[in-house]
Amino acid sequence: MTERKGLVTFKGNLLTLLGNEVKVGDAAPDFTVVANDLSPVNLSSFKGKTLIISAVPSLDTPVCDMSTRRFNQEATFLGNEVTVLTISMDLPFAQARWCGAAGIQNIVTLSDHREASFGMAYGLLIKELRLLARSVFVIDKNGKIHYQQLVPEIAQEPDYDSVLDALKNVK
Repeated sequence: MTERKGLVTFKGNLLTLLGNEVKVGDAAPDFTVVANDLSPVNLSSFKGKTLIISAVPSLDTPVCDMSTRRFNQEATFLGNEVTVLTISMDLPFAQARWCGAAGIQNIVTLSDHREASFGMAYGLLIKELRLLARSVFVIDKNGKIHYQQLVPEIAQEPDYDSVLDALKNVK
């Protein structure tokens, strides 16, 4: 199992990421996560769509709440050819509850709690916490990674403007 140390921190404490490192230009690795209705979802489920994938530690934390609400707001302007996914280790029931309370309707929340398939495939599983590191990917409709942002401090929001700028170059 690949371990990468010191790429991210949580409140200044160094963490270890598990899984395969992916880079811009790579084919996006497949993964299996769970939808809010407990059905399995793969990357191939979104074939032909441009994706923004936002990985967050937990929707029940302030920064994850803010970033997911922001991507939900931005999704209203992206059109049908772009799908925004938020993936966390939260249970699907907790994700559905959070989405209902927050009025989230423009993005898809998915859970990696079962197998950490997404976390391992993208090198984002935090060894010390068994949560996902905060990161954002833009993947084109052919499954190629065009943009990657690994947020160095888990307690900080991603750079939304650079994500949206990257998306403009993919469409």
